[in-house]
Amino acid sequence: MPSYVVTGASRGIGREFVAQLSKDPSNIVFGMIRSPQSATQLLELQKTRPNVHILHADITDVPSLKAAAAEVAKVTGGSLDYLINNAAQVFTDRFNLTLTSYPDEKLLEEDLVDAFRINVVGVVHTTNVFLPLLRAGATKKVITLSTAIALPEVTLATGFTVHAPYCITKAALNQAISKYAVGLRDEGFIFLAISPGLVNTAEKPPTPEELKFFEDTFPKFKKLVPEWDGNPITPETSVRLMLGIIDKVTVKDTGAFVSHWGNQKWL
Repeated sequence: MPSYVVTGASRGIGREFVAQLSKDPSNIVFGMIRSPQSATQLLELQKTRPNVHILHADITDVPSLKAAAAEVAKVTGGSLDYLINNAAQVFTDRFNLTLTSYPDEKLLEEDLVDAFRINVVGVVHTTNVFLPLLRAGATKKVITLSTAIALPEVTLATGFTVHAPYCITKAALNQAISKYAVGLRDEGFIFLAISPGLVNTAEKPPTPEELKFFEDTFPKFKKLVPEWDGNPITPETSVRLMLGIIDKVTVKDTGAFVSHWGNQKWL
């Protein structure tokens, strides 16, 4: 029975990974969340799917990660086939600021350090904690969600100046994935960074600030992919496409960074 751990499973793309993977009763799917209060729909899904298990852990809290790995080991007999690193800090209240428009240096430093702690250090801790179980698994696939706006060439092509802590830390995360890839390739591991595309994960109407951000940003992305229709895709579509890619990748692909289309088309 293939086993999966999905981090950041309380909502959006993470919850959709759990939903689609658990449709197959032969899969064992662990959804990792920080708080049950934020995961009501996932908890409802668990009631109807006995192959769904909930893990309470924070990717920045190593003891909680080790406790989660121990819970997985109890269910699987000490192995894990797939780790899907989805958890991340995406938006903060200052997502629309540039590196030069912060009101003070201390706030800028706090945002950069917090984003790095979650988006890079947290993913590294998660991967390391689950590595012994993955070594005992049959598939040895570690999938990490990234973003095209972490790429310098995309920033230069679009003129996308805001959302800097997220973009910078995802760029660092891509490098971490490449380090894992070359270090563990000989053991048969497959590390893949994948962009889910531009996905609408909103559970409520956008704020005026968010709406202005989208209105300013979408035309910039059209510069990158002129044929893009300007509409975000749904979590269901994004996850379905990504799972098709995850299923096909092999050791020769380890360390790659691809889009939800499996190539360098980002939208």
